[in-house]
Amino acid sequence: MALTPQGVVTAKVPSTPEDQSRAVVRALEASGVACADTAAVAHGTTVATNALLERSGARTALITTEGFRDVIEIGRQNRARLYDLTARRPPPLVPRDLRFTVAERCGPHGVVRPLDERSVDAAVNAVAAAGVEAVAVCLLFSFAHPAHERAVADAVAARLPGIRVSASCDVLPEFREFERFATTTANAYLAPRLTAYLEDLATRLERAGYPAPWVMSSSGGVLPAEDAARLPVACVLSGPAAGAVGAARLAARGGYRDVLTFDMGGTSTDVAAVLDGEVAT
Repeated sequence: MALTPQGVVTAKVPSTPEDQSRAVVRALEASGVACADTAAVAHGTTVATNALLERSGARTALITTEGFRDVIEIGRQNRARLYDLTARRPPPLVPRDLRFTVAERCGPHGVVRPLDERSVDAAVNAVAAAGVEAVAVCLLFSFAHPAHERAVADAVAARLPGIRVSASCDVLPEFREFERFATTTANAYLAPRLTAYLEDLATRLERAGYPAPWVMSSSGGVLPAEDAARLPVACVLSGPAAGAVGAARLAARGGYRDVLTFDMGGTSTDVAAVLDGEVAT
């Protein structure tokens, strides 16, 4: 969908699953809007969404504090159906054999146990032998005292320069281990795939003469492509958010302030309420 001085222009082309960036450029060309007249390209994508739904992200390892290897599996022990003894949660993004620990401990007021360098070396060696594409580093209390976590992340990056490393103190520096660990793990899991896609998209747009893309985030705002690649977990709901925001804008131009949106794709369907012109959260 393009917004022009003459009104809204829409175009649709077949998907190109082998390289989705090709279809994006073809859709822009099919719109008939000239490259020179294009002020900005805002892109909503379901690459991260589908990678989570299909479990097709990167092979990922987790390095955490000794004794906290299973936080992402234990969670908060919440159950959607309290008395269903057969209920099963989806498996964690990182299986247990790819979770490694280091000897260290921080508390609310600082270091309780210094970081043991030998355990760091052992964990990095284990990650190197595991053949992973990404690593999440999540240590206890790193949101307040990140020095240990940064040291571990730097050690991984130095030993494995081609591996994407996500440190929880950068991704979600907030308290509560499960939420921080789960979010950082998802970030690492999605990073290689989304980064490759956005790099391909930016290259194709540049070659075609279009501006560098802005990427829709889950919040309904946009990020520069390089920021989206650095924090892919912020784009898990990029496509659904773009559909809702775009529908609200289009409905407003037609004089409708209260609408229900229905956005169906090949993997998922998303429904949203727009009340008084604002997308409901």
